[in-house]
Amino acid sequence: MAKENERRQSGLTGLQIQGYKSLRDLTDVAFGCLTILAGANSDGKSSLMQPLLLLKQTFDAPYDPGVLLLDGPNVTFSDVRQIFWRAAGKQRASRFTLKLQMPTQSGEIVLQRVKGQTKSKPESMHILECNWSSGNRVLELRSDMTPGEVRKAASDSELAGLPKNLLRDRATLVRNRAFLVVGLEESFPLPGPWSQFEQLLRSLIHVPGLRGNPRRTYRQTAVEDYFPGIFPDYVASVVARWQQEKADPLQSLGEDLRRLGLTWKVEAHQVSATEVELRVGRLREGRRGGAQDMVSIADVGFGVSQVLPVVVALHAARPGQIVYVEQPEIHLHPRAQVALAEILGRATRRGVQVVVETHSELLLLGVQQLVASGELEPGKVKLHWFERDEEGATLVKTAELDSQGAFGDWPVDFSDVSLEAMRAYLDTVTRQPRRA
Repeated sequence: MAKENERRQSGLTGLQIQGYKSLRDLTDVAFGCLTILAGANSDGKSSLMQPLLLLKQTFDAPYDPGVLLLDGPNVTFSDVRQIFWRAAGKQRASRFTLKLQMPTQSGEIVLQRVKGQTKSKPESMHILECNWSSGNRVLELRSDMTPGEVRKAASDSELAGLPKNLLRDRATLVRNRAFLVVGLEESFPLPGPWSQFEQLLRSLIHVPGLRGNPRRTYRQTAVEDYFPGIFPDYVASVVARWQQEKADPLQSLGEDLRRLGLTWKVEAHQVSATEVELRVGRLREGRRGGAQDMVSIADVGFGVSQVLPVVVALHAARPGQIVYVEQPEIHLHPRAQVALAEILGRATRRGVQVVVETHSELLLLGVQQLVASGELEPGKVKLHWFERDEEGATLVKTAELDSQGAFGDWPVDFSDVSLEAMRAYLDTVTRQPRRA
């Protein structure tokens, strides 16, 4: 248990966001080992995770894109104004605040919208302040600080872990992409609590809801600890690496896909130095001679290609690494949606931090069953429900699971929709005259 708790401490424990898209008010959301984001379409579920994706693609970029890379592989904007809260007839928010919390430290970023000077010069944004804390030490950095103020703040906080006299004499303010940090020169940031957050963001694995059509071949990619961009681009190469190394995750991957009722095996075939083909078993269960029954992933049901990035990501992630999956249930049979909960649960027991955005009642019921059976501790699961008020601002409600996997007051939606549809059908049938 101690080892499992130690793994959990390396992840994200919470987010506070204000002024971003539909998150008008300060929104404080706790993160567990398994965090589930649910609610109707366009109620703000994606808005909670998009700031992290913006930061990820900003730090992933091979060049300095400025404060934020708006148009990237993880999330796309064409105008600065699109990320700030606005409502009809009201002034657009001028600030966007994001606070990331880890067990022993936190980092807060405040971005300010800067209006364009002319019609030809679009709006921009700059970092107003960054506040870093580690233990009992706090370092507040503002963009308008003088060199003397930066040196005093850095020296007093000792967050950088360098000799106090060095901070007092040479510390300066440095912009490291979206962060204001302390450095010894304008382009040389020092290590500090911001380093942990940069590592957390860059290591985030993103499996988007739009995972593309299955292809005959996939690009060869590097397989390292970090996966810049979106994870589906790496799946074929990850499978190829596991196959080459005869790694345990490859066998576990086949077992999980069999539990989902999709196939019994996945293998990678190196087509060229730049292309990899994915092949899967045509049948759901292996049998004698089944190795000769492998076909291209493009020739089987769509569900395989859509869930494969999800399952591979859960096995590829290291303890403490965040895996963010949008709509993992896409194109899955109801029975497979329930089974997917067990795969998510095993990843969390391995120390992976999983965040799921879902519309699946069955996936949620599967998680409840894991808690009720004792396979997943209720305190490790966070359920958040998203709604919007009359102005379109997002409201987040949280439900806690008890030891039986049950939760208290939960906004009417998932179960009631199913019941209402069934009742409407039965009412319609009973009203119709019987036909001979």
